[in-house]
Amino acid sequence: MAGKKILYLHGFASSGQNGTARTLATLLPETEIISPDIPVNPQDALPFLEELCRERKPDLIIGTSMGAMYGELLSGYWRILVNPAFQLADTLLKNNGLGRQEFHNPRQDGETSFLVNKVLIEAFRECSSQCFAHCGEDAEKVWGLFGIHDSMVDCFGLFESHYPNAIRFDGEHYLNDRIVLHSLMPVIQRIDDIQEGRTRKTILIGLDDTLADTRHSGGRLSGETEAENGAVKAFRKLSESYDCHVLGSARYNHPEEWSAQVAWTEEKLGVHAWNRLILSDRKDMVIGDYLIERYPQSHHVEDFMGTVIEYGSETFRTWDDIIEFFGRLAGQ
Repeated sequence: MAGKKILYLHGFASSGQNGTARTLATLLPETEIISPDIPVNPQDALPFLEELCRERKPDLIIGTSMGAMYGELLSGYWRILVNPAFQLADTLLKNNGLGRQEFHNPRQDGETSFLVNKVLIEAFRECSSQCFAHCGEDAEKVWGLFGIHDSMVDCFGLFESHYPNAIRFDGEHYLNDRIVLHSLMPVIQRIDDIQEGRTRKTILIGLDDTLADTRHSGGRLSGETEAENGAVKAFRKLSESYDCHVLGSARYNHPEEWSAQVAWTEEKLGVHAWNRLILSDRKDMVIGDYLIERYPQSHHVEDFMGTVIEYGSETFRTWDDIIEFFGRLAGQ
């Protein structure tokens, strides 16, 4: 995102000076982070944000919670909606949000609190009713991130019924530096690649015995199967420079094995591997530049058209060896 603009929209009772905005500025030093204080009343907030977008023309909008609800309404822009509170009025009522509320972060106007009353609740309800009115116009530009431990908001199903890019991540409602780095940044990178028409060399990585330690779990993948030592770190690191895909296989008459691989990939590898799982018993028929596999002789891997990296061999004994090798290649 070098030389580009990101508009960050904070959550309810927060401000543009919150931790997520500061973390984005640190991780993206060559990107202009626009992070305004959003007016409390949605009747003021939405026109304010629409005008801001017209003036600043952001390349990407990132919204969290309430800010994600506003982000959905700003059609025509690339957007990442993190734990969107599409039904904010109901969420506030459920969590005893009526009455005087304190801002979590300093505001530029110096205000430290605000009043939530029935008039404001109904204004939020009216604002939420406008969501998804234009979702068909630019559905591919909107990405949703949903914490699997979010106990405050659950809008995954609602989002997925309107947009295709719905991603779960290991986190709660509020973000921290780890989530921004490992869950939000990979989506920012994907969007930047799409905007720039950037293509990367493809690395296919075997699931059984390579990413997942199935040798010590009865030979079959399950929820109890641990990742190979260093595999998660390696997948994240390689994904910074390459288009990494997980290459699994399963017995055709055992569909439970297919769903188990989807669940394992989502849980262990997270956002980096979202929509990057390929299942095939003929790995030689999958096109890629590199294939990392512990047992190349299996699944016809010897006929793979690209370069085969034998994980566990003398040259590539550990995942650190593989990281070092691809680091020298620098994306080639």
